[in-house]
Amino acid sequence: MTVTIDDIHAAARQLEGKVIRTPAITAVTLSERCGAEIALKLENLQVTGSFKPRGAYIKLAGLTDKEQKAGVIAASAGNHAQGVAYHARNLNIAATIYMPEATPFTKVGRTEALGAKVVLAGEGLAEARDAALKQAEKEGRSFIHPYDDEKIIAGQGTVGLEFLDDFPDLEILVVPIGGGGLMAGTAIAAKAINPGIEVVGVEAALYPSMHQALKGNTPSGKGATIAEGIAVKVPGLLTKPIIAELVSDILLVGEAALENATQVYLEEQKIVTEGAGAASLAAVLENKERFKGKKVGLVVSGGNIDSRLMSSILMRGLVREGRMVRLRIEITDVPGALAKVSGLIGDKGGNIVEVYHQRLFYDVPVKQTEIDIALETLDSQHVQEIMKALEEAGFSVRLLGGTSSTADS
Repeated sequence: MTVTIDDIHAAARQLEGKVIRTPAITAVTLSERCGAEIALKLENLQVTGSFKPRGAYIKLAGLTDKEQKAGVIAASAGNHAQGVAYHARNLNIAATIYMPEATPFTKVGRTEALGAKVVLAGEGLAEARDAALKQAEKEGRSFIHPYDDEKIIAGQGTVGLEFLDDFPDLEILVVPIGGGGLMAGTAIAAKAINPGIEVVGVEAALYPSMHQALKGNTPSGKGATIAEGIAVKVPGLLTKPIIAELVSDILLVGEAALENATQVYLEEQKIVTEGAGAASLAAVLENKERFKGKKVGLVVSGGNIDSRLMSSILMRGLVREGRMVRLRIEITDVPGALAKVSGLIGDKGGNIVEVYHQRLFYDVPVKQTEIDIALETLDSQHVQEIMKALEEAGFSVRLLGGTSSTADS
């Protein structure tokens, strides 16, 4: 194996005072929800908001004086970019970061604020990496790979070192996988400390590159995912054999599961995560029987989420849970009809957010109209109670928006 526990211990000594020793906590609320004893390693509280500065520092600090003076180039969807930029500034190394064109504004802005030059290139990380490699060769600068580098892997492995130091009795460790640097390093550390621990990886279903590669299939990741931090089309050459040897399983999670886990972290654990950072929880929530009754450690790999995306996730979550719904109600087009509907909803404890009253374009008789009402409710049962009250008062009502199997699309 190219990276050993000794390399990770050496990296940990180098990182003292350079990164935060992030807290690892027992998550009581999540434990109840998951049916397992859940512990969290909060890398979302790391400097720059993800685990990436660990490996970035080990790599940058290991460059020769000549290499540091020449400057560095990296490719990243955001978190590696910030890790490289942060330490490059502190080490007085010029850094240029190539990022996919669709990278969230918050990650671009934070990277530039740390002193790096940002170049947007390509549809995804693979295209941005190709452009970065070409420019690095042209300018004679070092390319700082986000995962396929021994020093990067050793640096990321300090996550596992710290986690097992705080929770030595973990039975299962669940870690997100993109290119595999965090997974590989963490697995090496965890297995060296506790050979009996099971290590499980998680990938976004749209980008199952490591899962496919280990099965001998050609990686075929594509599509828009909220877990852009692990949206990697081609797994690492160095990380693949490490993961093949030490990781027992790789679980795939869909977009709905990632959204739900992000919402659960915020609402129930009061933790802000990005999609990739919520992947480990998403896997446990989707596979409760697999983890039931076990002591499970989840790596929360990052918290750099665009505020608009977070807002959308929370609102969509309210819809999924029946706490925000749209009702289409047919009424007689006479004075007082709308007031009666509003009164019935209010009497049942619903909070009207928006009313859209359309007389001209609905396919209804001229003396009738349909109104769409968006309202806040307690849950799906509360919605049914409101609908029943409206129907008993003589109104025809339909639930719109996909919050139940009977909702209109």
